[in-house]
Amino acid sequence: MKKATGKQAAGKKAAATGKKAAADTGAKTSAEKAPAKTAAAKKAAVSKAAAKKAPAKKAAAKKPVVKKAAPPRKVAVAPKKATAAVAGASPAKTVAPKPPGGESRTALVRRARRIDRELAEVYPYAHPELDFENPFQLLVATVLSAQTTDLRVNQTTPALFAKYPTPEDLAAAVPEEVEEILRPTGFFRAKTKSVMGLSKALVEEFGGEVPGRLEDLVKLPGVGRKTAFVVLGNAFGRPGITVDTHFQRLVRRWKWTEETDPDKIEAAVGSLFPKSDWTMLSHHVIFHGRRICHARKPACGACPIAPLCPAYGEGETDPEKAKKLLKYEKGGFPGQRLKPPQSYLDAGGKPAPPLGAG
Repeated sequence: MKKATGKQAAGKKAAATGKKAAADTGAKTSAEKAPAKTAAAKKAAVSKAAAKKAPAKKAAAKKPVVKKAAPPRKVAVAPKKATAAVAGASPAKTVAPKPPGGESRTALVRRARRIDRELAEVYPYAHPELDFENPFQLLVATVLSAQTTDLRVNQTTPALFAKYPTPEDLAAAVPEEVEEILRPTGFFRAKTKSVMGLSKALVEEFGGEVPGRLEDLVKLPGVGRKTAFVVLGNAFGRPGITVDTHFQRLVRRWKWTEETDPDKIEAAVGSLFPKSDWTMLSHHVIFHGRRICHARKPACGACPIAPLCPAYGEGETDPEKAKKLLKYEKGGFPGQRLKPPQSYLDAGGKPAPPLGAG
């Protein structure tokens, strides 16, 4: 009985040990499995989080694409920036209009100044073609030159100034007597009113002296900017551009400007040259317009600036035929003045005949 009991006790002890070992093994297995599950869970969580973040990244990647496509919509903003930049630029580049014909402004300025230099060589004796001995005579003669030639005015003014040499004399004249003297110039009644009116204004407002300022001259009856600049440039030595019919025609033919209003032409052409050149530039252009570049039939074949002229071919291009179209000293004919400068006579120019001469 005791042995059996011992065996039974040993069996129970072995069973208990086995259960404990099994329990320990199970606990160990659970413990080992738990970290595995935790690692797997973490991995799954990371994968899940990555999956959630991926769309966000893709969405974030897509947003810049939309922004890149947006700039075309912002084109309207560019002019504002450009305008702001232009506002601070120099007036010569922003105010001056774009040259006609696609020519750059720099090229236009160079061509215009070269034309003037060429004309200065052709007409070194260029001068105002109205006879005068003082500012008053030049002012009156310029007013009378409207709608007629300088030659006709020069043939008429000797008798006028002989009888009325001063503003005081002309202001006190009998209108009918003045009209009779001025009849050859055309529009003699209106011109009589103008010259007598400006004479009276000179006496009453300027002590009988011709003012040397533009703002004063244009206030006188019958005196506009063209007349004022003729007087300022040639009687006072103050630069000015004379925009007469010849000047308007030539600067448009040369594509210096497309303007038609005299004041705008004056501003456009003036921006191409130094102010000191304005008076002589006017003489060069007007001389050329009267002698070679005529209104109806310019003598293109005899023109010294033909290579620089965009309008070459509008007139006669045959050299021999073109020479027959030349006027004044270029064609061997008398000039506009009865008493021209000596430099003009030295160059072969001939004085004009007095009024009534055969």
